[in-house]
Amino acid sequence: MMSRWPSPAKLNLFLYITGRRADGYHNLQTLFQFLDYGDEIAITPRSDGELRLVTPVDGVAQEDNLIIRAARLLLTEGRARGLTTASWGADIGVEKRLPMGGGLGGGSSNAATVLVALNQLWQCGFTTDELATFGLGLGADVPVFVRGHAAFAEGVGELLTPVDPPEKWYLVAHPGVSIPTPLIFNDPDLPRATPVRSIETLLNCEFGNDCEVIARKRFREVDAALSWLLEYAPSRLTGTGACVFAEFDTESAARRVLEQAPEWLQGFVARGMNISPLQHAISGHAELR
Repeated sequence: MMSRWPSPAKLNLFLYITGRRADGYHNLQTLFQFLDYGDEIAITPRSDGELRLVTPVDGVAQEDNLIIRAARLLLTEGRARGLTTASWGADIGVEKRLPMGGGLGGGSSNAATVLVALNQLWQCGFTTDELATFGLGLGADVPVFVRGHAAFAEGVGELLTPVDPPEKWYLVAHPGVSIPTPLIFNDPDLPRATPVRSIETLLNCEFGNDCEVIARKRFREVDAALSWLLEYAPSRLTGTGACVFAEFDTESAARRVLEQAPEWLQGFVARGMNISPLQHAISGHAELR
């Protein structure tokens, strides 16, 4: 029987780069919050051990897709634990709403949803901590989606502390470009020495994103989107871009601004959520068992 699972977007409410590591990665301080908007993953379990992505992504080989990689990783971990995995198969489809290279975490969220959903459907019995550890091997943002609680993140984004920032309404705008993360992190002008601060201090400061100056410099579309949004509300880049967002106290205020968006700017309105829609789905599926 097919089941559908949310794969929500995230916003980086702030993002600061506090240093560059010896391995070339960067140390961060960032605040993740989920949105009640995102992709949707459809899963139909199979009993023959086959894994199929029934909605291929143009330009991405099936074996390279994070959805299939996440499913295969769960199989590998199951075998390593001595579990009977011969019947662990699935047809997996994704309804994509989140743009690639948009800074909304679409690929990481897809991977996390697959890990969490298949753990339930295959009755693997892995704990949330175990799934988060598996997910880190797929991407630094995967664990926060697995855990499903808004979080203050440090390290490369894997050291998570649950927090509960205000659940605002957001207008999220996509300027029509895709930004590869390495392009931002390899830029020589990227700020890399923002002081490390406590979460208490950061929550009481004006929020910002150290990647924004580079995204605006390299992509005139991002610069134009932010310039437009800032006329209406506090606005900034999410992640390494390309999406930008503005925060509002009410849904109606956000929608009024979206109605005035220029034709070249695509957008949506969503509510910030400290508990991920995926967590609510897990609870619902558990109650059905």
